[in-house]
Amino acid sequence: MRASLAALLLFGQDSLAFQSTLPCNARTHYIIRPGNGFKSISTITKNNDDSTTKTSSLNLGDFFNFGKQESKQQEPTAATAKTEQATPTPEEEEDYYDEDDPIEKIFNVFFGKKEKAPMGMARFGQSKFPDQYPATLDTWADPVETDDKEMAILRPFLKNTNLETRGLKLTYDANRDGWNPVKFHEKVDKLGGGIVYCTTRTGIQCGGYNPKGWVGYGEARGSIAAFLFIVGGKYAKDGAPGIKLRKVGGPGLAQMDLPESGPSFSPDALVIPMGQDNPRLARSKLGSYYERLPDGTSSLFGKDSSVQLKELKVYHGVYAEGEYIPFTDAEPFALY
Repeated sequence: MRASLAALLLFGQDSLAFQSTLPCNARTHYIIRPGNGFKSISTITKNNDDSTTKTSSLNLGDFFNFGKQESKQQEPTAATAKTEQATPTPEEEEDYYDEDDPIEKIFNVFFGKKEKAPMGMARFGQSKFPDQYPATLDTWADPVETDDKEMAILRPFLKNTNLETRGLKLTYDANRDGWNPVKFHEKVDKLGGGIVYCTTRTGIQCGGYNPKGWVGYGEARGSIAAFLFIVGGKYAKDGAPGIKLRKVGGPGLAQMDLPESGPSFSPDALVIPMGQDNPRLARSKLGSYYERLPDGTSSLFGKDSSVQLKELKVYHGVYAEGEYIPFTDAEPFALY
């Protein structure tokens, strides 16, 4: 019987028949055929003397119910539909465990019931590891008490990142520290994820979030959580502080961490080379590695593919002495 059920689950046959011999000198024939939602199992039990025959029907979903009382299905009301569509909180998502789920039950047979913290290790989830998920586009982070005026501009964009509720500090200011890649890397390397904030000479405020930070080893550091942003402007809808553009095409090449260059979000999405002959130059070409703007515009700077910057700054998170800072070294085998 188990082998036949496994064949049904794995190969989805339209019908399957088998029989078993019961201790009560009766033969039971099982016929499995498509039912309502699941396959249904019809049983025909016949005594050896052929005197009685009994037929019953069982849905495969009931088979996995393991003796629990069958609950009546009710037509969904507007209230229940609204409840079902409600988005669970991250905590609810991580704690969710359906004991009636057939797959869960199969795994439970072999591996035991799901533990909240197996072997003392926390389970993977967005609330614990936000920088392993694509950027959130339509919700915004709340202010943090230590934010100054400029940090308050950047804070909303940090929703669902490692820096969402962490205090920020200004680590690099090109006008203060110098418009060259050496000074840039002296100030930002091995400090964890950071957010780049630049202002063009025409007043456009934009930048990007680099979850993996910089180390200056010449790596292409990948992250699906990286994003670009524009503050305010025509793309800010319904009271939003601006717009965010996600990484596309997988996590690869999110940040080109080159010691001879300033910040470079992919090879072309937002590149600030800080060349000696033109240190304030910034280039942008969207679409290959980061999303285009909603109207199809392929540059953070609108119709211009390159601009001159008036300001360039980088902010990092504030960590206590001895506190672990993620992504502060090379990642030769990173797949995320």
